[in-house]
Amino acid sequence: MEAPAAIEAPAPEEHSGRSERRRWHIVRNVALIVLGSLFAVWLILFITKGRFLKHPFESVTSSLTDRKVSVGGDFQLYFAPLRIKFLAEKLEISNPQWAKGRALFAAGRIDARIAPLSLIFGRRHVYSLDLEDGVANLEWDAAHRRNTWTFTSDGEGKPFEMPRIDQATITGTRLRYIDPQMPLLANLLIEPVAAADTRIGKAVGLTGDGRFRDTPFRVSAQLLSPDASIAGGENRLRARAWAANNVIDVSGTLPALTEFEGVPLNVAAQGRNLSELLSIIDVAIPQTRRYALKAKLVKDADVYRFTGMTGTFGQSDLSGRFTITNAERLRMDAALETRRLDIIDAAPFIGYNPDTVAAKGAVAAAAETGAGGQRILPDAALPVEMMQRFDAGLKWKVGIVRSKNVPIANIALTLSLDKGRLELSPLTFSMARGDVASDLVFDTRQRPSANSFDIRLASTPMGRLLAGYGLADSGTTGTIHGRVKLDGRGDTIHDSLASSNGRIAFVMPQGTLWTRNAQLAELDLGTFVSKMFQGKLKKPIEVNCGLLAFTVRGGVAAADPILIDTSKNVVTGRGGFSFDSEAIDLAFRADGKKFSLFSGQSPVGLGGHFAEPSLQVISPQLLGRAGAGLGLAVIATPVAGLLAFVDPGDAKSAACGPVLSGARASAQRTSKGKPRDDLGSGKSGKID
Repeated sequence: MEAPAAIEAPAPEEHSGRSERRRWHIVRNVALIVLGSLFAVWLILFITKGRFLKHPFESVTSSLTDRKVSVGGDFQLYFAPLRIKFLAEKLEISNPQWAKGRALFAAGRIDARIAPLSLIFGRRHVYSLDLEDGVANLEWDAAHRRNTWTFTSDGEGKPFEMPRIDQATITGTRLRYIDPQMPLLANLLIEPVAAADTRIGKAVGLTGDGRFRDTPFRVSAQLLSPDASIAGGENRLRARAWAANNVIDVSGTLPALTEFEGVPLNVAAQGRNLSELLSIIDVAIPQTRRYALKAKLVKDADVYRFTGMTGTFGQSDLSGRFTITNAERLRMDAALETRRLDIIDAAPFIGYNPDTVAAKGAVAAAAETGAGGQRILPDAALPVEMMQRFDAGLKWKVGIVRSKNVPIANIALTLSLDKGRLELSPLTFSMARGDVASDLVFDTRQRPSANSFDIRLASTPMGRLLAGYGLADSGTTGTIHGRVKLDGRGDTIHDSLASSNGRIAFVMPQGTLWTRNAQLAELDLGTFVSKMFQGKLKKPIEVNCGLLAFTVRGGVAAADPILIDTSKNVVTGRGGFSFDSEAIDLAFRADGKKFSLFSGQSPVGLGGHFAEPSLQVISPQLLGRAGAGLGLAVIATPVAGLLAFVDPGDAKSAACGPVLSGARASAQRTSKGKPRDDLGSGKSGKID
């Protein structure tokens, strides 16, 4: 009997292949079951329109949002075919009890096509929206901690994020937004509008009003969708807003009706005063005359960038770019250029209203700020509260300043505002071939404000500098340089200077000086009359060295010293002036170095106030000398009367070293090294 044949075991490769096929069949079957189930669900929803989900929808959404959600009419929820179709009539979602509006959202009818995955990932995306008789009440609470549209267990409110809507037809819908912290109140009405362009397929109009902080505003806008671009999502925006005597226009093309992020928009603004516009967002700038500006705006989260800006304010031009960052603390950064700046448009930088300066002059503009009669220092208070609410950085370049008297050009300003501390450093400009550099600080963190003024004038030709005031450029080779260093306390320029301490000093090196009234300044009457009849009055004065310096204590400046040494005279001065009352009480005396007849040798007084200084050429001393001469002429002879006007020529020449170093009066010396006793000491009392 033969043994049975041995059964061969399957090869390992064959067994592995069968297992792989078995697993693939299982996966395939499961996938078919899942797909079949999904298709069945889709088919059921599509056939029934998902109307049977009405009550589950109300129950589930009410539970998830902790709000009452109700649908009083027809309800549909299904895929058509891959987009979610949502339709609800008489839909209402309630607001929390603390809100003023009863319903967060209510609609007579809402019909939308929604991208399914956007409900799970990223920003909500609505392909199309038909909304009738809608009402939305979006509110923050007083503490700005909760809001009506954030559904979270911790109650912490999140900023509102508008869903992306490609196309919409909205009828009779009202939106109310309240933010007590800003504060902002907006009431808006959204309606279809008739478009003049026959290519426009859908047009949505928005009108409304409200109040931002303390400023009422109105707004009107249109969102237009051309027929040719409905599939591509092109939407034209046209909007205009009116606020605080300003008109703002916005236009551009949006990829979707509510898609503003990263989209370039054309912005134009015009009004009577740019400071009124920026004060709406609590940004303080000096006043301006009527302005008109346009720029390109791009929004990036909390950052609003304005580029390519061009326009005018008053009689001046302006261009550049600026950025507003609306973060926890508002910040504004700008880089600006002006080719030609009218001097009147610069008046606001020291507190003057430019329109008043143009119409009535600086004195009237100063009076508007609260300054006393016939004063020119502005008394307008710094906007301390506003300066402490925002930060700023500015770089501004100005080519030429249009001015009749002072030739200024090439201004470069760097500004920094940090939590109420305003610093203009450096502020530089050119003046008659001389350069001025300054550092100004207004620190409102301290109360009252702690302010400092540090202004340096580089060597500048006096002929060009004072040409507008009658000093001849031709025949004048003298120069001047100096520094003003003052520190004071106060919330106005007037108060700050009226309390200031420091020093003012201007040095004149060797040079020549000519003016039609030069001899009157020296008061050598004999020489003046002689040269007048000879027609030689234009001969320049030869200045060896000169110093006009003041020590300032408590807002009162006292001469320390005034000393000018010329080839023929030594001019000295006493007295001073007050930043508080703006009174001037100065006396200049010229003593001759050579013998002269008909020399008055009495002080020339400079009095009055900053706004109206007065020159007292015929001084009491001169009248006294005339009386003495008349007496001698009566008692003796007419020739004897001339003795009262004889200048023996014993003036003590100055040592120019201390003069050119800007030293105080106590350090001044004669050319022989002896201390001078004919100078103001810088210790005069208060000037009324």
